[in-house]
Amino acid sequence: MTTALTRTQTGVRLETRTLKTLKGLAEYLDLSLGDLLEGIVWHAFEGKVAFSPETLTKIDQLKAVYGLDLTAADSHSLHEAGDDDPAR
Repeated sequence: MTTALTRTQTGVRLETRTLKTLKGLAEYLDLSLGDLLEGIVWHAFEGKVAFSPETLTKIDQLKAVYGLDLTAADSHSLHEAGDDDPAR
């Protein structure tokens, strides 16, 4: 069964190295960036793992290429470069 979707263009801001890693992964998986992000979110909403062990290995390789050293633990402590108020 195929479900018809309505998609909305959005201007989501992402950390640069994270975006590069996601774009590289989307290319590797032959998906659009939007399709990759939707899949990740849908898995997260159901508490499921979004990636196979093989894909996680590829993600680690891409993170090394793009110098992405952030982890989930960093997600609530980041602030924009030049931001005078890091608490925002």
